Amino acid sequence: MTRASSRLAAVLRRLRDDRSGLALLEFAFTAPLVVTLGLYGVETANLAITNLRVSQVALNLADNASRVGVQSSLVTQQLREIDVNDTFAAVKTQGQAWDLTTRGRITLSSLEADTTGKQTIHWQRCLGLKSGVGYDSGYGRTTIVAGIPSTAENSAAAYDPAAGVNTSTTGVDNAALHPGSVIVGGMGDTGAKIVAPNNSGVMFVEVNYDYKPVVSSGWLPNGAAKIRYIASFIVRDRRDFGEIYNPSPVATRMTCDKYTS
Repeated sequence: MTRASSRLAAVLRRLRDDRSGLALLEFAFTAPLVVTLGLYGVETANLAITNLRVSQVALNLADNASRVGVQSSLVTQQLREIDVNDTFAAVKTQGQAWDLTTRGRITLSSLEADTTGKQTIHWQRCLGLKSGVGYDSGYGRTTIVAGIPSTAENSAAAYDPAAGVNTSTTGVDNAALHPGSVIVGGMGDTGAKIVAPNNSGVMFVEVNYDYKPVVSSGWLPNGAAKIRYIASFIVRDRRDFGEIYNPSPVATRMTCDKYTS
């Protein structure tokens, strides 16, 4: 063996026996896997938390809308547009950090029943910029055809923003001409529909939201995730179901033909 080959063999033996860089090599091999799993865990946890947040928004809005109003001289509670707007203001504050009103759509429906139990969507109010199928109400709308209220499930009919509203400018209350739309069996998924008690009402809320990823949308199924929750609460007080009032100074009606954040 020549001197050069002996020297090379000695170097190779020292390299073979050297353990000083082992930890660094192990880290280099495992770091991508550890980081990948860590980021996936972060995204999964954030998705779970966001589901909880959206659920809480739906519950809180339905709960608040079932309580608000002003006591009238008739010992019944009148619900006003300003009361609805106040409940939406709470939604804006609750979802501001995760862009709820710009990435989603919230629909509040007053599902009411007469003394015979006939179910009617009397009025609807909405908040959020998103529109179309999967964002607008999937359980019925207040509709109108040729000036006459239609059924809530008539997809060919136009949305009626005047449902439950006094549109008269002469001082004569004509809210009874805008009774909303009848919906058979109530609102909700098949087999789990919500119905209002006789001669009372339910505040029914739908929230649809495009999930905002904290890492990347590449972690999500099909590159995106839509979160959807519904909630409902029976109206607490003796509410005047004749209409949704708007005394002076009038408040903006957040009807569902508007897309605002």
